[in-house]
Amino acid sequence: MLKIDLSKYKKEFTEYTELRVQENRNTNIVLVNGDIMDNSSSASSGISARVNKNGNWGFASNPVISDEEIEKVILSATENANFLGTKQSKGKVAFQKRPHSSQNEFYTKQDKKDQNAKIEFMKKLDDYIKTKYSDLSSRTLVLTALDMEKNMITSDGSNSYSMIPKAHIYAILNKNVNGENFEVFKVTGGSGQFEDVFKKPEDLFKEIDEAYNNLIEKTEGVYAIAGMKDVVLDAKIAGILAHEAIGHTTEADFVLSGSVAADYLNLEVASPLISLVDFAHTFKGEKCPVPVYIDDEGVKAEDKVIIENGVLKGYMHNKQTAMQLNMDVTGNARAYAFSDEPLVRMRNTAILPGKSRLADMIASIEDGYYLVQSSNGQADSTSEFMFGITLGYEIKKGKIGKAIRDTTISGIAFDVLKSVTMVSDDMDWNCSGMCGKKQPIPVGMGGPAIKCKVNIGGK
Repeated sequence: MLKIDLSKYKKEFTEYTELRVQENRNTNIVLVNGDIMDNSSSASSGISARVNKNGNWGFASNPVISDEEIEKVILSATENANFLGTKQSKGKVAFQKRPHSSQNEFYTKQDKKDQNAKIEFMKKLDDYIKTKYSDLSSRTLVLTALDMEKNMITSDGSNSYSMIPKAHIYAILNKNVNGENFEVFKVTGGSGQFEDVFKKPEDLFKEIDEAYNNLIEKTEGVYAIAGMKDVVLDAKIAGILAHEAIGHTTEADFVLSGSVAADYLNLEVASPLISLVDFAHTFKGEKCPVPVYIDDEGVKAEDKVIIENGVLKGYMHNKQTAMQLNMDVTGNARAYAFSDEPLVRMRNTAILPGKSRLADMIASIEDGYYLVQSSNGQADSTSEFMFGITLGYEIKKGKIGKAIRDTTISGIAFDVLKSVTMVSDDMDWNCSGMCGKKQPIPVGMGGPAIKCKVNIGGK
């Protein structure tokens, strides 16, 4: 627990200052064909201070948490800002003041499981797979859990304490057919500590059965026919598209660096059916997968509408970019570790649900594809993207056909969103991945399924 009274250190602040104490706790367990390949539990904690003097940032951190070291870190950050100011003075800055207090912690109320109990959980799940699906060539189970605990205070009046956890189990199934390897993976879990997310192994058996059925369908599948096709992107892929190819282009530091979104403000960039929001912590009264109540600059986190009815409405900001672009701060400054400076980052980015039923969307396609799951991918500041597709199906005359083998989709994300003609009425959230941008960070992404046109790869 890092509930330290940081207010006593404010007497050390001589300039605009942010002081943060943080601990990240990671748990990893990996089983490959029943053998334990990784069994680790670690914690990384420390203090950091960030100071701004005449437009220059000074930063310092230390893994030792004590009164003496906290005072030293504040002094070092202040000296660093002063030193940079002797090289280049950018003039007095006037950051928006949005003082806010926040206390949010999500510790489990269940009895805590130790590492051995978590291993036994994983072994029972592995035994189920081994016994029921003996034809697999290999099986891998991965448990990852992360608790992020932060305590922060700023010179402009903000203070916060939070403990935000998440836990996931990945099941990777492989089957060799005629010398060719086929693979599917299934991810379960979400927001919360292990004890809240996973009650008993039997709860995951249905997910494993579904993954195995997908694998068998894939071994009997066909190659997609390359070209521009009518497709339904399932919610998870639509969420990745929204995050990777649209969200990053509208982070204000990327906008200032020349992303394509810099030229699109208040212009139509998508179908009128598309609205895209970076949610802070709540959607329709429910906690988002990665709730952020106050960001790592002490700004109250609020929802940011990025696209509304097809029109680009704004960007995500930290205090610096908001000042440079003369826009409001949005609470998007986030840091992963105590030794990281906050960057403009997404929180829970999602396309809003529409009014169509998924079944009707599939029925409306004469010849195309229903794409369900993606693997790794990449996107750049032009919104051009390429994602791997690891699970998908043909659509023939409005009916689901054969599974397709691994392929890719690519295109310009804004062009893809302009081609959207139907949006499903449901919402599917996911927080299993980490977003990389100089430093990793947990993010939530989600949305409905969308019907659109996209370029799909072939054999």
